[in-house]
Amino acid sequence: MTSERASQQAFFGTSALVFVASAALTIAWCGSMSTMGAMTMPGGWKMSMAWMRMPGESWTGTAASFLGMWIVMMVAMMLPSLVPMLWRYRRAVMRIGETRLGRLTTLVGLGYFFVWTLCGMAVFPLGSVLAEIEMQRAALARAVPIVAGVIVVIAGAMQFTAWKAHHLSSCREAPEHSLPLPADAGTAWREGVRFGLHCGTSCANLTAILLVVGVMDLRAMVVVTAAITLERLAPNGKRVARAIGGVIVGAGLVLIVRAIGLR
Repeated sequence: MTSERASQQAFFGTSALVFVASAALTIAWCGSMSTMGAMTMPGGWKMSMAWMRMPGESWTGTAASFLGMWIVMMVAMMLPSLVPMLWRYRRAVMRIGETRLGRLTTLVGLGYFFVWTLCGMAVFPLGSVLAEIEMQRAALARAVPIVAGVIVVIAGAMQFTAWKAHHLSSCREAPEHSLPLPADAGTAWREGVRFGLHCGTSCANLTAILLVVGVMDLRAMVVVTAAITLERLAPNGKRVARAIGGVIVGAGLVLIVRAIGLR
């Protein structure tokens, strides 16, 4: 009993330290990027410098910098809802008397964030190409605020779909197994990747909101993190997801009306 309590304290203590460190780095990154300013675009909106190559910097260096901070940002945003899943995994392997809990739990976490790393590798080139096109075509740039509002409305509407409910249920329940999990590195990695795929898909619409509203916007990060955490951990996740969807749809409509008014 004493060793189990010590293991629990070590797990939650380490999780808290990782969260604080990743949140602090994310805040510092946002602060450093905000000092660079943002490019004012036709249509009255500002383009984040995250998608742009700095003078004297190669595209490889820019991509590596973005990916590094994307991973740190995802750790800060996803860890609050990931910790209960990691704890359930530890309990599953503890049932067979496994003692390498720290190593196996770390592998699950690495597998989970490997999925988000791949996502970041896809997001950066797409965002950079779109930014380049928007800088060259003023008409397209002027349409961005309205398009962003439409994307937010669609993202909110997706909260009401059976697709969302399915992936959210898989995300909330994993890893629930009727039999103890094999306590080996391969299984731990696969559990992390599987959970990352479910949860990455489940909150893809919420992540899209962050990307269109402003990947460097700290307020948007906090709101999206809160929404993801609530729908995964609240007792009635589906009802919470629908409530969040209603708020998002309303916010998207406000963005559209505001964008039309500025034209």
